Amino acid sequence: MGGKVQIFDTTLRDGEQVPGCGLNKKEKIIITEALEELGVDIIEAGFPISSPGDFESVKAIAETVNNATVCALSRAVKKDIECAAESLRKAKYPRIHTGIGTSDQHVFTKLKISKEKVLEKARDCVSYAKKFVDDVEFYAEDAGRTDNDFLAQVIQEAVKAGATVVNIPDTTGYCLPEEYGQKIKYLVDHVDGIENVTISTHCHNDLGLSTANSIAGIQNGARQIECTINGVGERAGNTSLEEVVMVMRKHKGLNFDTNINTQNLYPISRLVSETMNMPVQANKAIVGSNAFAHSSGIHQDGVIKNRDNYEIIDPAEVGVNKSSIILTARSGRAALNFRLGQIGVVLNKSELEETYQRFLRLADDINVVDDPELKELVGAYAHITV
Repeated sequence: MGGKVQIFDTTLRDGEQVPGCGLNKKEKIIITEALEELGVDIIEAGFPISSPGDFESVKAIAETVNNATVCALSRAVKKDIECAAESLRKAKYPRIHTGIGTSDQHVFTKLKISKEKVLEKARDCVSYAKKFVDDVEFYAEDAGRTDNDFLAQVIQEAVKAGATVVNIPDTTGYCLPEEYGQKIKYLVDHVDGIENVTISTHCHNDLGLSTANSIAGIQNGARQIECTINGVGERAGNTSLEEVVMVMRKHKGLNFDTNINTQNLYPISRLVSETMNMPVQANKAIVGSNAFAHSSGIHQDGVIKNRDNYEIIDPAEVGVNKSSIILTARSGRAALNFRLGQIGVVLNKSELEETYQRFLRLADDINVVDDPELKELVGAYAHITV
């Protein structure tokens, strides 16, 4: 087990479906260029049939990208597939992503067709897409809630029709990691020829399990993860690119890695957040403003002595300048002394103790003590230049 995992970024398609986060063509190109620098393998550029603007954006992205595969989404409808193919005409590495819902919920209440018809449509949409491009990805929408036996039948039809990638979405974020991993393993064990195609994960975060499910997927045979920067996406969002990449990078025992330049993670997180007007929560893993911030005295003392005591990631590894020691009423003397040293102040033991007592009173009043307040605190010592 192990090897390279392909990173399929769908920030510009699934991520952009968040209400109020629509991007114009120029903004999409800026993010596309950043995604290429990041090192993603596949960029899902949009859903061309959905609007003239999206068609033009996919077309522009296809003309811009040099190294990554450019993917366009379609339903299992001939007109969709034709539109996707046209938008990708100038792409160096084009991929059409087509498919259909497979769960009983989708088949009987949304599509309102028979299961036999689903199998037929799965076969036909892949076959038709293959007339335009060699690289065709098939998605089984709501695979997470699809019976494994029927899911294997659908995927078998897609593989026989020539799919190069089969996408197993947990569309509603319903699966538990063990359940999702076993679903991937079931396909590995029951679909003829699946060893010749790439199995992809596409997990949503409705129950907060998208990262765990994606990792369970690769542990059981998937070799592509579909994800977005900052985990943006419909409802609770998609699998977070930065999270799955760093899980694989930190857990050497998994024996998986990606082509991602991790030092670009924080910069592209900020770019996507600002461009989409979508704030990143402070405690977001990897890229949140508090991800490398320490305010508890016990933690601060440990980090000052040895960063590895409380940080498993070097901030520089993901493009963050440094850890932050945040001074609050929970901070200890070690943290105060450390921050004073950063502004060029050296106090003896008694001076530090006296300053610390005044610091605590101030911190109780204003919550966070920054450099200007620190300088005022030590200004009483005339021999200290700050």
